[in-house]
Amino acid sequence: MTTQALIKLFADGTIIPIVLLAGYALLFLVPKGHRFESYARILMAGLTAYLLAKLLGSVYQPSGERPFEVLGVAPGASYLNNPGFPSDHALFTAFLTFAVWFETRRRGIATAMAILTVLLCIGRVLALVHTPLDVTGGILVAAVGALWYLQGDKILATTTTRKKHKSLVQ
Repeated sequence: MTTQALIKLFADGTIIPIVLLAGYALLFLVPKGHRFESYARILMAGLTAYLLAKLLGSVYQPSGERPFEVLGVAPGASYLNNPGFPSDHALFTAFLTFAVWFETRRRGIATAMAILTVLLCIGRVLALVHTPLDVTGGILVAAVGALWYLQGDKILATTTTRKKHKSLVQ
């Protein structure tokens, strides 16, 4: 496999296992009694991150051109026709990784997704469709959206405390 094919695989192909892992984890590993609340938090986190990304992209663009355009070469991966900050690929995969971690607490799956997300981000930079700032921005915006999951931790802590108190009283 050539270097360019490997870069393209990382930049474009790693999104597939990330989506498949997230789909499996979020459909089958979220506790049954908490699915509605979990899916509502995931929706709000995603919408918050996406809206913030679009607002940031409309007011701040570090460069009007992508790296491959500046260098006058062909892009090494697929891309949307926009300046590129923040990276939609990094945002989406980080968002899914945060969702799986906070809603399932499955360390193995979340770690695998985080590694794949890092490989995707490195691939996007090596493919010259993003700068390191673009992919870092995407991950940070996803992290801001992930603040919604703190609400779930508070609810879970309150529920656990009530159950422990109830069992002590009885």
